[in-house]
Amino acid sequence: MPHITRRGLAAATAVLLGATALTACGSGSGGGEGAGSGPVELTYWAWAPGMDKVAALWNAEHPDIRVTVQKQASGDDLVTKIITAAKAHEGPDLVQAEYQALPTLVSNDALADIAKETRGVEDAFAPGIWQQTTFGGEAVYALPQDSGPMMFYYRADLFRQYGLTVPTTWDEFAATARALKAKAPGKALTTFSANDSGLFAGLAHQAGARWWTFEGDTWKVGIDDPATRKVADFWGGLVAEGAIDNQPMYTPAWNKALNTGEQLAWVSAVWAPGTLTTAAPATKGKWAMAPLPQWTRGASATGSWGGSSTAVTSDSKHKEAAAEFAVWLNTDPKALAALVKESGIYPAATAAQTSGALAKAPDFFTNQPDFYARAAEIAKTTAPAAWGPNVNVAYTSFKDEFGKAAKARTRAAFGTALTSVRNTTVADLRKQGFEVAP
Repeated sequence: MPHITRRGLAAATAVLLGATALTACGSGSGGGEGAGSGPVELTYWAWAPGMDKVAALWNAEHPDIRVTVQKQASGDDLVTKIITAAKAHEGPDLVQAEYQALPTLVSNDALADIAKETRGVEDAFAPGIWQQTTFGGEAVYALPQDSGPMMFYYRADLFRQYGLTVPTTWDEFAATARALKAKAPGKALTTFSANDSGLFAGLAHQAGARWWTFEGDTWKVGIDDPATRKVADFWGGLVAEGAIDNQPMYTPAWNKALNTGEQLAWVSAVWAPGTLTTAAPATKGKWAMAPLPQWTRGASATGSWGGSSTAVTSDSKHKEAAAEFAVWLNTDPKALAALVKESGIYPAATAAQTSGALAKAPDFFTNQPDFYARAAEIAKTTAPAAWGPNVNVAYTSFKDEFGKAAKARTRAAFGTALTSVRNTTVADLRKQGFEVAP
């Protein structure tokens, strides 16, 4: 993504997400950096569980800078609350923000550029993850906190039973789906689901998609670019021919399919073991994980599904102290170990992805002792993601349009759905006052 400045974004933006009134939401910092007697007081809005316990470690070792965690809702609710607070100049000092929310927050002048305070930190993260906090430019709007590199999960026992080979390319994936249907018509390799837009977005990024790009004061929406078209056509084709299922994820029927072996595989992310633990408890120790299939044989790239960052707000009166805490939280070994233990995250910092609590495989994958070692190698290949200021609108449209396409079970319906998502996203950007390229 081209270099994005807050000034350029702010010049194009209007109020997003229907901001609502807030009460008593100020950071309470007051004064300049180091002003007053006593310690600097920082407020951190976060939703991850146990974040207060992690902050307590910092407070015990940094008596001059005290961090208070205020638990928040996640998703669009928090984005709306941050924007509203920023417009009233009553924001906290730090916020936990999902990567796809960062352009929206920057465009509303809610986040500070902490490039100066974070020099030398970039090498702690995979390039594709670091890019999501910088938009490919020189400004740094957050520190990566956790990530969701995507991978391929499959029932190793059933693959052996049906003589299937783990696919390394998407062509092999399609062939595997067809081979399974021929041998066991009542089973499916996987399903196409439209109820979590992040899955499709990650697959599109792996293929090289750039859904939002920015030049000068103009946005370009590439949701229907050739890379994304290729992904939509691939999955639409498999659904149309009946090679895979078309049912949504996270439903009782989906859980049953995983638990009984009706569905043999799942394209997911590093956090999948936790979901499988509750969705398919009878299958513990029967799954295995492999890299995501590639579009070109011999290539090595994965998408990202989920993840968040730690950002310093424009309202903070103590930006240097806040940035110091953000760096510690996301690079210090003790902090990272606590994030894994208390918050259950997969850290974005590469050094923490195979140490401490991640030194051994998840309990659900005790049959694959090198689980996290393999995951760390996959995470290094995370493709850059290009987000824009109305991801929420695009995601909502995706669920509606691709949900209908999945039910229609035609390849053409998937193409039509993609066009609709792009048109809805463009119309919303223009409605909000952004310049959008044709």
